[in-house]
Amino acid sequence: MPDPQLDIAIVGAGPAGLAAALRLHQRGFRPRIYETVAELRPLGVGIDVKVYGTKELEELGLLEEFRAISVDARDSIFYNNHGQEIYAERCGVHMGYLHEQRFVHRGHLQMLLYRTVLDRLGADSVMQGVRTLGYAQDGDGVTLDVEHADGTRGQVRADVVVAADGINSVVRRQMHPESADPHYSGITMYRGTTLMEPYRDGHTILHIGAPQIATMIVYPIADDFEGTGRTLVNWVVERERDETVEDWNAVGDVAEIVPLFDTVKLPFLDVQQMLRDAREVYLFPLIRHDPLESWTDGRVVLVGDAAHAMYPRGGNGACQAIVDGAVLAEKLATIDEPAAALKAFEAERLPKVNGMVMAHRGEGYEVIRRMVADRTNCEPFEDIEAVLPLAEADEIFSRYHAMVGQPRPGFKAGETTGFRTEHALTAVRQG
Repeated sequence: MPDPQLDIAIVGAGPAGLAAALRLHQRGFRPRIYETVAELRPLGVGIDVKVYGTKELEELGLLEEFRAISVDARDSIFYNNHGQEIYAERCGVHMGYLHEQRFVHRGHLQMLLYRTVLDRLGADSVMQGVRTLGYAQDGDGVTLDVEHADGTRGQVRADVVVAADGINSVVRRQMHPESADPHYSGITMYRGTTLMEPYRDGHTILHIGAPQIATMIVYPIADDFEGTGRTLVNWVVERERDETVEDWNAVGDVAEIVPLFDTVKLPFLDVQQMLRDAREVYLFPLIRHDPLESWTDGRVVLVGDAAHAMYPRGGNGACQAIVDGAVLAEKLATIDEPAAALKAFEAERLPKVNGMVMAHRGEGYEVIRRMVADRTNCEPFEDIEAVLPLAEADEIFSRYHAMVGQPRPGFKAGETTGFRTEHALTAVRQG
């Protein structure tokens, strides 16, 4: 059996690195995390945590804490660029899954994981203000070259290095210099939050618009935010524009996107006003990071976005990063040669996740909005069933959910798993 004293260094204290540390700790290891920033703060906007992500958090013993900082997802509803309903599905346990789908602020989830790491692994388990510059290895281990916040340089010696240093990974760049320069897709995301009264039932994710013009996803991420009695709502807009810097914290201007949704009319939400009332707006370009043929180099392994950066669509990037930690910990705990354990992790995870990376370059189930827009020339329709039959949409959604590891309950038995709300059916009858 492997040595529980194996010295494991994790580069990066994002959700991927923190979750990996907790999973390794469950297996008897005591890894140490090295984080570039001098003080972790709850930055970012929303994450849609899928059912398998919630399962991972439950297995970490954090379900109740996670519930306390997140919102249960009940319905997911799709609309065209005029606010006409296209399709709807239940979420999480409301669909019949064993685990919940939940919406959460990325920074709040990160801080929950961070506090848990400190509590379980000790106050010295996360070293902040330590930037990794590169690595070298020999037959006995790995040496990290690091720079401290005061500008001094040093080295960290470890038996294994887990690189969870994100989309701009220094370790990945050294491991795969040929893949260091990704390509801009032509699409930029505007990500923001708005503090507002709850819309609909307070538990719904909305998918609005036509890709030929612009699209929007909206969901609540915190109830009674900071005691205000109002809901913090996360929204993401995609549109074509000139390239921006690949940085989760680049600031954007909401005035650039409000006019793109002038035709959207929803009975329960003024989307234009929601955008104008934004508390924060960040730009993030959709960058094509080519799937890697390998995530390992001897005793060094990539996880999370460093390994498989994917378009932030469908809520799978962060969830897959958390899954990485569980599989990696299991391999290190059951295979006594570290490099072989890392290779086993790669063999189990890489083919599946690379497939997801490529699938997310498309539109996943969001393609139904493009299909409707193409079939109607972005004009209002009279009967959605004549434009996109429910059975056709069901098939698209079921293929996608199976691909990401959460096959829809009931679909194989021939049950209709999607639906249209009473509002949509009433609109059809009146039309």
